[in-house]
Amino acid sequence: MTVDSTPSRQRKFRAIFISDIHLGTRHCQSDLFVEFMNKHEADRIYLIGDIVDGWRLKKSRYWPQSHDDAVQVILKKAHLGAKISYIPGNHDEFVRRYAGRRIKGVEILDQTIHTTADGRRYLVTHGDQYDVVIQNAKWLAYLGDCFYEFALSTNTWLNWVRGRMGLKYWSLGAFAKRHVKSFVNIIGNFEAIVAEEVRGQELDGVICGHIHHATSRETNGIHYVNTGDWVESCTAVVEHHDGTLEVLYWEELSQEQERYSGITLDPKYDEQAS
Repeated sequence: MTVDSTPSRQRKFRAIFISDIHLGTRHCQSDLFVEFMNKHEADRIYLIGDIVDGWRLKKSRYWPQSHDDAVQVILKKAHLGAKISYIPGNHDEFVRRYAGRRIKGVEILDQTIHTTADGRRYLVTHGDQYDVVIQNAKWLAYLGDCFYEFALSTNTWLNWVRGRMGLKYWSLGAFAKRHVKSFVNIIGNFEAIVAEEVRGQELDGVICGHIHHATSRETNGIHYVNTGDWVESCTAVVEHHDGTLEVLYWEELSQEQERYSGITLDPKYDEQAS
């Protein structure tokens, strides 16, 4: 894939889906999120939960300027005419009380149906309602959140050492999700439950977040799409104007832009900017 690193050039999509930014935490990659939003436009933007981490903010107040910048870039999109829907998750469940209201141009919803350009219908939801741990043992979910925070803190020191050794970034959390059997089973069970729910609603697929594991694949005839997160993977899902859904790994794309300055944009993206 060829890329264009021209700062003023923006990719234009029919829709953008983002979740799990976790503003209010020290590991939120808000600078990369702001960069991504500044370089992408869409008619529809879906914020699919855990945008603000209320769990963490209850424990300690952490809100640097970069997190405020992330909020402002969203509001700017709304001001410029993008239709923005905010579907809260478990970490920002306090926002659910405002479902059905519009605040500063942002529509608050419990969940919604998105119809792609080619006519497919997708359930758009954070996904925590399909997490058996969240629903049946919330204390265990809080414990898991503490472990995740520990893993991220460990990553900070570990990757400082790896950087001094000339090694690339390595994620303990991502490694666990790929290789530790319990994590793999949790992800698999979650995806199966969500797909079964969508099948029952006679929809074509689901676009969700929650488990910080970006993917786009078929699951027993259901198109399961997960947006990932902006803590480790820095991913989003976009809909092209032909209805195609794609996972974008922004940190990788931005690094490619730095390496290949001035190269012509890929035709798939070029048609979006025309």
